[in-house]
Amino acid sequence: MPPPVETTGSSPLGKRDGACHSARVMQPTSPLQIRDYRFFWLTRITSVVATSAMVVAIGYQLYDVARSDYHMSIPQAAFQLGLLGLVQFIPLMLLTPIAGVVADRFDRRIIGGLAIGVDMTIALVLAFATSASLLSLPLLFSLAAMHGTARVFIGPALGSIAPNIVPVELMPKAIAINSIAWQAGSVAGPAAGGFLFASYHALPYWVAAGLLALACLCIAMIRKLPPPRGSRDVHPIRQIIDGFTYVWNERFLLGCVTLDLFAVLLGGATALLPVFARDILHVGPEGLGQMRAAPALGAAIVALFMAWKPLARNVGARMLWAVAVYGAATLGFGLSRWFLLSLLFLTLLGAADMVSVFIRSSLVQLNTPDEVRGRVSAISGLAVSASNELGEMQSGVAAALLGATGAVVFGGVGAIVITVMWAWLFPELIRARTFAPQYRQRETAA
Repeated sequence: MPPPVETTGSSPLGKRDGACHSARVMQPTSPLQIRDYRFFWLTRITSVVATSAMVVAIGYQLYDVARSDYHMSIPQAAFQLGLLGLVQFIPLMLLTPIAGVVADRFDRRIIGGLAIGVDMTIALVLAFATSASLLSLPLLFSLAAMHGTARVFIGPALGSIAPNIVPVELMPKAIAINSIAWQAGSVAGPAAGGFLFASYHALPYWVAAGLLALACLCIAMIRKLPPPRGSRDVHPIRQIIDGFTYVWNERFLLGCVTLDLFAVLLGGATALLPVFARDILHVGPEGLGQMRAAPALGAAIVALFMAWKPLARNVGARMLWAVAVYGAATLGFGLSRWFLLSLLFLTLLGAADMVSVFIRSSLVQLNTPDEVRGRVSAISGLAVSASNELGEMQSGVAAALLGATGAVVFGGVGAIVITVMWAWLFPELIRARTFAPQYRQRETAA
């Protein structure tokens, strides 16, 4: 059976037959039937494969350089991994308000493409530096800060494109399919990065540069998007303030965003994976690649299921339960000394995180008007990045004080405690039965 005809805004028939043709045009039943969404999806998966492969190599190289070239102890080198997260977070913290306004005022395709181009430049520099044996801690930290700067613009730009090219009724499916791209890339990228790095240290960076160039081409193929309504009528500083005020006043959004912030801030185990790979489980870069891929594998399996059958009921309570399971799996990983069991816990961790991310992303995007979506996406991205990068810093500090095992166990318990607290502080989350946009319901009632 041929696929549904895509609506492009003009009919290939004459005016006499235009009405009859329009009646026969089928509405898309899947986001993948929409041309622009297919390019958007390819942009996401290629960029995620590239950057996640780079992350594996950078983390292992930084830890190895600290141990071998700078003769640091295990706790000291683990602390450097924490600093790696901090230098990526600083530009995110400083530039997120600006990035949100930029995404609400300018063409989001161009902003995303330029930011991906910065990541491509970073990959090329790392490839040359690795090939010439010129790596040092200052260089790695500087490039990590550049990567953090690129990410702060990629997040709100790409995060705001999908609602402009996908009908509202298909957004839950689109978010699930987006997650498939993210998680599939996060499975393939780390695994490939680990094996490519073991084969030739510069190879992951050369491959990443090529994939990022393809991502730039794909995002350029998306048709020009309509400008956000009223985005240029307000001073940029006023827009920044309005974005934070909107999230603060919407307790529902505030609860969604901060739950991920604090739970992952405490429960992040991935920052210490190089320590486990090199000095605890003794599995080297290949094992590190598998451990980095395991959470994404669990998440990809869940994302595939939800793309086929999206969650629709009791979404708030399920999000809270998912975060609690995430904390428990983190705790189990920290205590495991068997590599296969560690991979199992990491896979479960990723599956639980996928449920939480899917529900939170759907709730945030569908409960945000388009005119503030860029700023809200930026704030949400800041929370996610804070939880990841500051979580790495927290893990590094905790590892220096408690050891790698103690740091991961502490984080897992902390994530469970945060879930219980948020269920009490934000009862709006438990009362969220569906993804229905609440702000529209309030506007209608008013």
